[in-house]
Amino acid sequence: MNSHLPNEARVFPLRPHGVRPSGAPPRQAPPAPAGKEPLWRDLVGDVLRRERLKQERTLKDVADEARISMPYLSEVERGRKEASSEVLAAAAHALGLNLGDLLTRAQGELVRLTSRQVPGGGRATRARTGASHDGMCLAA
Repeated sequence: MNSHLPNEARVFPLRPHGVRPSGAPPRQAPPAPAGKEPLWRDLVGDVLRRERLKQERTLKDVADEARISMPYLSEVERGRKEASSEVLAAAAHALGLNLGDLLTRAQGELVRLTSRQVPGGGRATRARTGASHDGMCLAA
């Protein structure tokens, strides 16, 4: 007769765990691009989250005050959504910042991260290459 319980699934593996088909090369993760610059949405989200946590406030509290949905604010904080300037301004104001404060902090983080990735990324390198991170330019 049947030796297993009526609601119990029986699994038959097609090949034993960890065994690769013959001739298949081992799977490797694709190499990460060296020196990849961070995305603006990640930087802005990090600034929002750090400020919210510093103030010991919940996502719900800040989202309610900013009049945006809590799931959307969470997505913005995690860098999953590219928020409009209106949403960013509302979230910043809910945290007691203005939009300029938020963007300046994100820009500072961008400079800090990118100057670390470029060999010799100090002021001398910027002077040689003509690159300057002393200003901010946003394009839509």
